Amino acid sequence: MAFTKKTVRDADVDGKRVLMRVDFNVPLKDGVVTDDTRVRAAIPTIQYLKEHNAKTILMSHLGRPKGDGPEPELSLKPAADKLAELTGYDVKFVDDTYGQKAADAVAALAPGDILVLENVRFDKREKKNDPQIAKTLASYGDLFVLDAFGTAHRAQGSVVGPAAYLPAYAGFLLEKEVDTLTSIFADPTRPFVAIVGGSKVSSKIGVLDHLIDSADTLIIGGGMAYTFFLAQGHSVGTSLKEEDWVERAGEMLKKAEAKGVKILLPIDNVVADHFGEDATGEVVDSDNIPGGRMGMDIGPKTVALFDEAIEGAKTVFWNGPMGVFEMDQFSHGTEAVARAVADSDCTSIIGGGDSVAAINKFGLASKMSWISTGGGASMELVEGKTLPGVEALLDA
Repeated sequence: MAFTKKTVRDADVDGKRVLMRVDFNVPLKDGVVTDDTRVRAAIPTIQYLKEHNAKTILMSHLGRPKGDGPEPELSLKPAADKLAELTGYDVKFVDDTYGQKAADAVAALAPGDILVLENVRFDKREKKNDPQIAKTLASYGDLFVLDAFGTAHRAQGSVVGPAAYLPAYAGFLLEKEVDTLTSIFADPTRPFVAIVGGSKVSSKIGVLDHLIDSADTLIIGGGMAYTFFLAQGHSVGTSLKEEDWVERAGEMLKKAEAKGVKILLPIDNVVADHFGEDATGEVVDSDNIPGGRMGMDIGPKTVALFDEAIEGAKTVFWNGPMGVFEMDQFSHGTEAVARAVADSDCTSIIGGGDSVAAINKFGLASKMSWISTGGGASMELVEGKTLPGVEALLDA
């Protein structure tokens, strides 16, 4: 399934003001960017625009500001500095988004210049997709480029708004993300193994459903596994569980069986008496979780079972950890799965969010074929939904 929207390659950007929505929602500590993945991901499009003599105006959100004015600790200045450091370009920054100061900074740009505007969410109207916000932003550009895959599923002022007033194109990251994530489901090289973890079945129900339609094997781990155990009649002690979703989990197991899709659930688990770094873990079988104990990770027999499935795969999609990987002693399952994917001779697509954090924690990013920058957005594509941000662009 090829990308169906116009990209920045289709636009004449020479000497033009190009308003571009990027995803610079990066983690900060003491005013410094601690993970620059998202800044790096935007560089190919920024480089293209600079080389083609555009005046580039970048905008993004960062964090969850209250929306009633500047909050210095959520300024995009550190992201602008990181972009300058990574590219060697002179990157200008203006501590204003919708006011005269921003308009003046845009007006002062020469071809080849790059300007970063302040956090678009310092005004609460941004999230409401207020037309006034969109109009103001659109007034800075001759054309609009969306390269913020991580927010392409949100119909907000800076994501879809300017497309109503300016010719709108996709950046290279957006194009590659949508292409990669849609093609893997349309026509995967088989065997296709999907691994889904994380805490809740409820938040990934559409994803699981869609995967049963396209995968050969579906591996389920993390907190959501315990709701499936309940559907199989096991007791789960004090593990995370969603009573309302037990019946739906049972239906999925039946659907998979009817379709000949193999579902692999943990056969043993590391359990503890409380949720904490200091808890003592013990390994128990899945049909033998004691009352008063909660599952924190998958056990060694499960690691071997999952490894074997991953080893034979030609395509792997992974979203969500196998346990509480933030705590070192409960990170072994997630690490083992990450290593199995890294070592497998397969096309590996990592679907954003915690999986990316885990892969970075274990230093395996360079061994994955594609790491998605968007958690929620990649999940919506996997569910087969269209993204509002992409819909608003010009058709190719």
